[in-house]
Amino acid sequence: MTSIIIKLTLENLTAGNNNIVINLDSCNFITKTHERQPTWLFRFMESIIGRLAQNGKTRTAEAYRAALNSFCRYRKGADIPINEFCNETAEDYELYLKRENIAMNTVSFYMRILRAVYNRAVKKDLTDDRQPFRNVYTSIGKTRKRAVTLDVIRSIKNLGPLGKATEFARDMFMFSFYTRGMSFVDMAYLKPSDISNGILAYQRKKTGQQLYVRWESHMQQIVDRYATGGSLYLLPLISKPNGKERNQYRHKQNLINKELKTISDALHLDSPLSMYVARHSWASIARTMDVPVEIISRGMGHDSEKTTQIYLKGIDTDAIDRANSRIISALER
Repeated sequence: MTSIIIKLTLENLTAGNNNIVINLDSCNFITKTHERQPTWLFRFMESIIGRLAQNGKTRTAEAYRAALNSFCRYRKGADIPINEFCNETAEDYELYLKRENIAMNTVSFYMRILRAVYNRAVKKDLTDDRQPFRNVYTSIGKTRKRAVTLDVIRSIKNLGPLGKATEFARDMFMFSFYTRGMSFVDMAYLKPSDISNGILAYQRKKTGQQLYVRWESHMQQIVDRYATGGSLYLLPLISKPNGKERNQYRHKQNLINKELKTISDALHLDSPLSMYVARHSWASIARTMDVPVEIISRGMGHDSEKTTQIYLKGIDTDAIDRANSRIISALER
């Protein structure tokens, strides 16, 4: 649609007999078009991923990258204008994911990211809102229970003999459990200087929250087992600070989770072990020992008890340390 704007000056106008005479020769004509130029979905997502990475939102950028890669495979590399993305496109993509045996929670994960991208394009007036995701799955289903019992943790601790790689994986799992389910990324960045006067102090990478953990002998034994001397980090999860620390500890995490599956098989567990299981298990075991949810929440560095309840999946600082000591002591029985 094209509109013409006429710019008038006093010199162009003369009034008389209620008529206005316009000198068109001296008028300036400005033509504006409101037709949208096509914006391509792949490129648009790439720009969003780039901004997320620049703003330090690495994990979110990785999530968007995973969704883009999946949709790109579905499209066989062929980009699509955002204003052509419709409900048929979303439904066909969902069908493709199901045929690939992708878990429904992952299907929802990809769809919700694409929906967020599409909504951003709508806000930028790059497309009309056709609500293309109204008929596809975007909910979050109940996930497999990750926590294991105290007896299983005890069996993991006492399992042997093990190969070097498997023993290392077991020790990293137990270190997380001993430190109230510390996340792997926080373990990776621990430094010897974080331990002082019997207290381990660290800041959660995810939330920035400062946490304090009473340093127990079981933690020290694991650290001593892998001490190399002169290392910047407490645990051998990052080899050297070279700007690629994230790649280093993610690689180690993948190797550890692979070895933890070996332990799962050895113990005939229903579900495979992973580093996440250590975190979930600490919360679950603490709750079965009647530790208040408020204490568990503070111990894990959650922003709210609601987050803790997600970890507990319906299982219904001094106090935190006492709770942790009770749990660790129970492993020796």
